[in-house]
Amino acid sequence: MLRNLFIQSLIFVAIFFMISSFKSCSMLTPDTSLNESAYQLETTAGESIILNSAGKTTVYYFFAPWCQVCHASIGNLQALHLKNSHINVVAIALDYVDQQQVLDFTNQHQLSFPVAYGSEQMKQEFKIKGYPSYYVVSEDNTVKYRSIGYSSELGLYLRTL
Repeated sequence: MLRNLFIQSLIFVAIFFMISSFKSCSMLTPDTSLNESAYQLETTAGESIILNSAGKTTVYYFFAPWCQVCHASIGNLQALHLKNSHINVVAIALDYVDQQQVLDFTNQHQLSFPVAYGSEQMKQEFKIKGYPSYYVVSEDNTVKYRSIGYSSELGLYLRTL
């Protein structure tokens, strides 16, 4: 009985990782260099930021405020941010109705990292096909890792190493 449960769990995990890998195939490939001056965005705090890793490993987290998986996983990103000062985190909202919808999401989850308003053009350039999607970018502004879907705090942290 216990052995069958273990085997079924392994099969489930394997299928989950295969689906996740398949979904992320259409995203920017690792080693893609990002043009840092091309992405200047307004944040929910009314500031202007440029997407630039600035010498730190950075997680760019693309989300939609209506996405239930985003609601479930954003706390993991917040925890990563609070526990790891050597990692930058920027969330980028896409497919939102209006800026208030993004503000409501940010306030509901009490996010302490920058949350920026993205655009349809940015969605196309970063090849975002679903939510949440994220890129881990190295200190020199090169894509290190990409993924789509839910990720735990530990999973996010391990991808930044």
